[in-house]
Amino acid sequence: MAILIFFVVHWYLSLFVQTFYLHRYSAHKMFTMAPFWEKAFYLLTYIAQGSSFLSPRAYAILHRMHHAFSDTEQDPHSPHFSNNAFTMMWKTKEIYNNVLNNRVEPERRFDGDYPVWGFVDKIGDTWYSRIFWGTFYVLFYINFATQWWMYLLLPIHFLMGPVHGAIVNWSGHKYGYQNFDNNDKSRNSLFFDFLTGGELFQNNHHKLPNRVNFGVKWWEVDPTWPVIWTLNKLNIIKLKPVKETSKKSKAAA
Repeated sequence: MAILIFFVVHWYLSLFVQTFYLHRYSAHKMFTMAPFWEKAFYLLTYIAQGSSFLSPRAYAILHRMHHAFSDTEQDPHSPHFSNNAFTMMWKTKEIYNNVLNNRVEPERRFDGDYPVWGFVDKIGDTWYSRIFWGTFYVLFYINFATQWWMYLLLPIHFLMGPVHGAIVNWSGHKYGYQNFDNNDKSRNSLFFDFLTGGELFQNNHHKLPNRVNFGVKWWEVDPTWPVIWTLNKLNIIKLKPVKETSKKSKAAA
């Protein structure tokens, strides 16, 4: 039972920082937050993703590229230009590493207006950090696993961030229904996206890239939206007015 609880907690905590901080805040700036909270969520992202920590800067640049070049050959992670999810993940990793390590210069429209904490980025990308977190996961399993098959979950812990991205980009651009014609292959895969925290409403998101609630129809449930609404009410974040986010969407896409 401890292993399953640990897996679920790691899955959803890592998922939350990816959709809330990396995606909706870093890439799209759907809301603002004070410097203290920006640092706090930055650190939480490192802790939650652990061995698969993703730099907010590199994530934001790749995601803005994804919107601009959706399902074309220039898309960093379109399933329609890869044979399978693994080759798509590898392609994304190569582009991500080039951006992260400044081996390529991103287009000006994709650069800037994202949180940067060089110290955490530098630590998070080292093998020392990845091995530390991987060892922590393994030791937890050694102490609490009761069945051999539980160890099969370890690779997901090691690659939690990329696994979430692969599910969203593969499924969200291949399977499901469309509310809008976006001139791409984005789709909504679930009516209640409990699996990826709203990220599988890809068709809605590509049409309305700065709408905070990824659900559009009344029956489309984005479970991250109530959390964001609550954080706004608690003054931890501040949602941007609709007109301001509309202007941002044109600039980001």
